[in-house]
Amino acid sequence: MRLHILGKKMSTQRRNVIKTLGVGSLAAGAAASTFPKPAISQDLREWRMVTTWPANFPGLGTGANLLGELITKMSDGRLTVRVFGAGEIVPAFESMDAVGNGTVEMGHGAPYYWQGKVNAAAYLAAIPFGLTAQEQNAWFYYGGGQELADKVYAEMGAKFFPSGNTGTQMGGWFNKEMNSLADYQGLKMRIPGLGGKVVAAAGGTVVNLPGGEIPPALQAGQIDATEWVGPYNDLAFGLYRAAKYYYYPGWHEPATVLENFINLDAWNGLPDDLKAIVETANRAVNVTVLSEFVARNNDSLSTLVNEHGVELRPFNDEILAGLGQLAGEVMSDEASADPLSREVMDSLLSFREMAKSWAGVSEQSFMTARLLPFEFAQPSGG
Repeated sequence: MRLHILGKKMSTQRRNVIKTLGVGSLAAGAAASTFPKPAISQDLREWRMVTTWPANFPGLGTGANLLGELITKMSDGRLTVRVFGAGEIVPAFESMDAVGNGTVEMGHGAPYYWQGKVNAAAYLAAIPFGLTAQEQNAWFYYGGGQELADKVYAEMGAKFFPSGNTGTQMGGWFNKEMNSLADYQGLKMRIPGLGGKVVAAAGGTVVNLPGGEIPPALQAGQIDATEWVGPYNDLAFGLYRAAKYYYYPGWHEPATVLENFINLDAWNGLPDDLKAIVETANRAVNVTVLSEFVARNNDSLSTLVNEHGVELRPFNDEILAGLGQLAGEVMSDEASADPLSREVMDSLLSFREMAKSWAGVSEQSFMTARLLPFEFAQPSGG
């Protein structure tokens, strides 16, 4: 279905909404005026989705594209979704404002981008040393996480869906070796969410940048280190050109939730069958995006190490234990001043305790067994 343009003149109300967004750049303002708000016609709805990702960016932007395509196809065009990358209608970090006030109907990003609006959102993205991707999904679908997320996002005028997961991320790119917790002192690092607050507690200076601004900032020395996602996305950004050391594991984001957020009025105005389609499409994208990250990270890590000479380094136990101690203190301090954050954190921590017991006798013990030095079958030609 093509997007129907309502007319060339923008109403006074529409101009006021754009003004309140604070879209300061001429490019963003021009883009916003190019895409007026579509109407409902003959039970056909046309929605726009703004994202925090560069347009068509691998895994992240393409996951948002897939969501739009699935909703459009599954509804047989009754709900058509067009996807716009960061800056095409509004800047990346104004996506939630645009959805919450109804300028657009949908958004796609990561929950910790909105911690400045509702602090509890950061806990929904990932907690340091927290849950794996499978455990995170289990919490959303069977541990009360969806209901808590909806409570958090209602504060921003939005409905929440988990819509992808990066899996365990990398610890980041550094221009110096990290040998002790003291090496974070004075380090300028791009790292969002609760992980960023832990780095700040360790003495670092945290810089919050959207994805598209990270490579030039690292190359120009405006930051000393950055985390982004993992080998697949980091290779696409060319971060190996600007930093020498690639550290693991991603203690700060063991399973980073990607989100689809929908204006509450728009969501409540959908008939039940379209609501079911949106929910089902998000579940499909949630699994598909995680699967793609696992598959692509395998190949991309090999490329980074073998073709680009990246030095792969593990954080030592002293650093990890120190960060873990700080993480517990930071989260507790944050939650003590905010009842909603406390409610979300307590739910996650309770689920984490149960998950640790099961993981210890399932995935964790299996991973250890798989590394034992026994001969195993090899692929043909391997």
